[in-house]
Amino acid sequence: MRAGNLRHRSVAVVVVTGAGEVVAHRRADWKDVWPGRWDVSFGGVVGVGEDWPTAACRELAEEAGVVVPASALRPLGFGSYRDGAVSHCGHLFVVTHDGPFRPADGEVAELVLVPLAGLEGWLAGRDLCDDSTALVVPRLRERARGDSPGTPHHA
Repeated sequence: MRAGNLRHRSVAVVVVTGAGEVVAHRRADWKDVWPGRWDVSFGGVVGVGEDWPTAACRELAEEAGVVVPASALRPLGFGSYRDGAVSHCGHLFVVTHDGPFRPADGEVAELVLVPLAGLEGWLAGRDLCDDSTALVVPRLRERARGDSPGTPHHA
């Protein structure tokens, strides 16, 4: 799929703490796409026959060590992204969780908590994954302004 840059289904989950901090992470240097870059969501490829919420919960557990029921996920939208390295479409979710955060699969090299109110300043100094810049960051900006419908619920 990656070698041929084939279009695939994906999920992304933004984790926001009860204090309004986005749980951001730096990708491992061995990742095949965007190694060492920062990301503001956890996620990945949806498996064959897997539904969106199940994939989101699985990816969240693998990458952040956070286990939540699908009912804790709140929709953040649907998006599509394509460039020379990646081609995917998928659902974006948000969940509120205060940790602990224990990355389990080695894909996450580092975690930081970024106050939503200070997101712009933090982003300015970081090399972020291109798909998150295109799909997730605009929705976080809306949320920071209070334009986003609904609020995340505690898991």
